[in-house]
Amino acid sequence: MSLQLEKSQTFGNLMRAFAGECMSQTRYLLAADEAQKQEYAAIARVFRFTAKQEKQHAKIFYGFLSNFPGTNIDISGGFPADQTSDIQKLLELAAKGESSEAGTVYPDFARIARDEGFTDIADKFAMIGEIENSHRKRFEYYAGLLRSGMLLRSESTEERWICLNCGHIHTGSEPPQICPVCGVDHGWSVREREADMTFTDMLQ
Repeated sequence: MSLQLEKSQTFGNLMRAFAGECMSQTRYLLAADEAQKQEYAAIARVFRFTAKQEKQHAKIFYGFLSNFPGTNIDISGGFPADQTSDIQKLLELAAKGESSEAGTVYPDFARIARDEGFTDIADKFAMIGEIENSHRKRFEYYAGLLRSGMLLRSESTEERWICLNCGHIHTGSEPPQICPVCGVDHGWSVREREADMTFTDMLQ
């Protein structure tokens, strides 16, 4: 038999998850601002793309608390202070945080919710944990490209690059320094196959 939600450990875990997702969203938007400032426009869009997903996760967790308006839920937890101007470090720190959520936090929350009889909540924790693992892989991928000096370089002369500002396609081992169509810096270019990881309507 299920506990009443407000008397369960899951109740606090929902608020912890909501708070964590809200903070992740804000950290990624701040990281995007820093990347944009340094003319890493594609990486800025990766951060914004991920931030938008974190907002939706927060909305899902908060929705389970909709029957308790005005209730204060005391929580405690450790949250990272990841602000830095080093873009590679921002990506690595983001990957580390996503790894913790995917590997430990959300699986534990899912197990507790299932033990307490909240199957629907447990399923959401588990599924969102899997999404966080995809975020980890995304951040690790771009950190690796920066680390190896291959963000804007390929070993293949047949690589297809897309300008995220105007959509111009260029084939070669590197994108053009300046887009011949719209004139933006090559920091707006990504491999065409990566374009889906940079989609966002939160453009600046």
